[in-house]
Amino acid sequence: MRNINNTLRKNRRILMEQNPDGKSKVTGDVLAKKGFKFDYFTNLYHTKNGHTYYFCYDQGYLPLDNDWYALVKRKEYIG
Repeated sequence: MRNINNTLRKNRRILMEQNPDGKSKVTGDVLAKKGFKFDYFTNLYHTKNGHTYYFCYDQGYLPLDNDWYALVKRKEYIG
């Protein structure tokens, strides 16, 4: 359990580092090189358009085309 939580917290730190302004884009390669593990997230958010955002606590990402990811920060996070 501790290892899972450590991985989730590390993922959150990486997303925060790459997304200081609350909205940005980054390649999956950049995230992976920093140690991001795409299989670990705390929750999902499905949009009306059929897109799925993956969240690590309040930091989220949306897979885009060509290994790009849109990074977002949820303003009102309720765990």
